[in-house]
Amino acid sequence: MGQKRRPVHVRQRELDLQSQIYPPNSESECDSLMPRALGQIDARKSEAIITAAFAVLAERGLSAPLEEVARRANVSKQTVYNHYGSKGQLLQALVERRRDEITAALRDPAALDDPKATLTSYAAVMIRSILTEPYGEIMRIAIAGSLDAPELADIIYETAFMGARQTLANYLAALDAKGSLRVPDPLVAAEMFAGIAVGGLQLRMLIGRAIEDDLATETARAQMCADAFIRAFAP
Repeated sequence: MGQKRRPVHVRQRELDLQSQIYPPNSESECDSLMPRALGQIDARKSEAIITAAFAVLAERGLSAPLEEVARRANVSKQTVYNHYGSKGQLLQALVERRRDEITAALRDPAALDDPKATLTSYAAVMIRSILTEPYGEIMRIAIAGSLDAPELADIIYETAFMGARQTLANYLAALDAKGSLRVPDPLVAAEMFAGIAVGGLQLRMLIGRAIEDDLATETARAQMCADAFIRAFAP
């Protein structure tokens, strides 16, 4: 004989108990679920989550709850976990994207052909990101969250700041190998370039000083940065 079906009221009771133990929006359930397969990811929702995460983190810091990110993105918190798995993975995706956008000029196939133009373009993007784009908030977020959420601050530092420096260092190493510049320590040179380009701007942005003069000289500053760097490391 076949297996006897349980009465409807018994099965309903089991479902009720499951919903009490594992509420659909509970943090414990979301933390234990694995992200879905890549083929199931909706690109539009992913984009909405990234955009919302940037805004929420800029406003509330690294302690911001993922519920707020989900609300801003108009998705469920479960959807956020399905796409990114954890707050750390979401933050990693956010800073990786912005880092890649900023360093795009260095990875262009023609970047080695004209070092002055490439470095000028890169300096201009760095300056613009500090002065006119919300990316500058990532630096403030990292500093503010270094005590409360050091593991998330480390993601920002290693992925965004050091990741960008390493990309520049790789580019400078390629120029050295080609003989266009003489760069014995590309990583140190990359740190120097960043300091010339945005060192003072970062401090002024952090303490809320006026930046009108900096905005007016953005292009000239980028050109001067590239010129000085190329002269300093001329072969």
